[in-house]
Amino acid sequence: MTDGWNWQQPGGGRPSGQQVPGTMPSTMPSNVTPPAPFSPGQARPGQPSPWWSDALGDPWRDPHAPAAVVLQPTATGAAEPERVVDPDAPRPPGNRSVLLVAVVSALLAGLLGGSLGYAFAARSGIGGGRTALGGNGASPPAAANRPPDSLAGVAARLLPSVVTVRVASSTGSSLGSGFVVSADGYVITNDHVVEGGGAQTFTAVFSDGNAVSAKLVGQDPESDIAVIKLAKDGLTPIQFGDSDAIAVGDPVLAIGSPLALANTVTSGIVSAVDRTIQAGDPGGPVRYYAAIQTDAAVNQGNSGGPLVDAGGRVIGVNAVIKSLAADEQSAGNIGLAFAIPINQAKRVAQDIIDTGKARRTVIGAKVTSGRTTGTGVRLDSVEPGGPAESAGLRAGDVVTRIDRHPLEEAIDLIALVRKYAPGAVVTVEFRRGSETQTASVTLAADAQ
Repeated sequence: MTDGWNWQQPGGGRPSGQQVPGTMPSTMPSNVTPPAPFSPGQARPGQPSPWWSDALGDPWRDPHAPAAVVLQPTATGAAEPERVVDPDAPRPPGNRSVLLVAVVSALLAGLLGGSLGYAFAARSGIGGGRTALGGNGASPPAAANRPPDSLAGVAARLLPSVVTVRVASSTGSSLGSGFVVSADGYVITNDHVVEGGGAQTFTAVFSDGNAVSAKLVGQDPESDIAVIKLAKDGLTPIQFGDSDAIAVGDPVLAIGSPLALANTVTSGIVSAVDRTIQAGDPGGPVRYYAAIQTDAAVNQGNSGGPLVDAGGRVIGVNAVIKSLAADEQSAGNIGLAFAIPINQAKRVAQDIIDTGKARRTVIGAKVTSGRTTGTGVRLDSVEPGGPAESAGLRAGDVVTRIDRHPLEEAIDLIALVRKYAPGAVVTVEFRRGSETQTASVTLAADAQ
């Protein structure tokens, strides 16, 4: 390693076998004495300056050795020595080192943060090959824990009292709905659910899947009400409401087995009251309904099931629907469903339970089918001694209202009269010629 300058023997020659100071000779003669040590930059006595202009080009120079030229102060002043630094010499740490330290620090911080995040995630149940979905909040309450006055609460309370009615016979099978009205097993359903000839077997299936055999107690084709008795007691009967106290717009639920889909609950409102309907298959009984109209979804299989109010009280028996389909098998819900008022259904069912058959309410007059001129229903004849004659009505009178309900055709009069119980007193408004009169009529049960 050289310090950047070469020493020469006086006279311009280099002693034989002499190496550049600071290097190890390849051979060292024993008779040659090494020169005395000296300080770099100090000229030997009697010699010119040791610095050469081609010192940096010296092939013996170590290019990695630092080199410096120190100028001695002049006699005239104390000038600061000028330092010349080898550009190839190692440099002290600068901005590059600072940047490297910052990058390393950031990497360490990231690794630490990631480790902590993973630890917290693992503690929360995420990781370990499993993905946890959802939060850790409280689970929503079960349907049974809903407020009793909510729709879910009402449905949960009533479903155990609603059954699917299955009827089997030699000619086929049918399915409808019904609801328990007594603890000892009486069930109300529709007549058209249980109608049929020959030997029949009846089965009621509860919402929990338990099936119970039943027998037919009685039926009334014209009111479309039937009663069956289950071979089981200790049941929870449904609570009755008052169908005369409902109003258009009241919320309702329809419960049953539409299209064999058991335990179905649909909701809607009361769309109309005392909607008169005439129904029945050709050759079969003609049925008249002064019905509760609802937009709750009702389909085949809902027949006989309850229509209940917001308090869970039954106000009607789902019976018929209006449809745009040409045949019954293609009929489906279009928001026009009709239920027999429970006040009428309960009365008929009680008659069936007590006597095996129902009484039919009559006014004691015959009417012409179809519409009459203008409004009202013309009386073709009046039964002698019957309710109408006793109230002063005559043949030819045009009845325009019963208890403020307007009449437009014969089915209106028949359906509204049958809604009332025998012995009920109704106000009848009628027109005789150009004069309008009113009369109080006490309705009666027919003779059959």
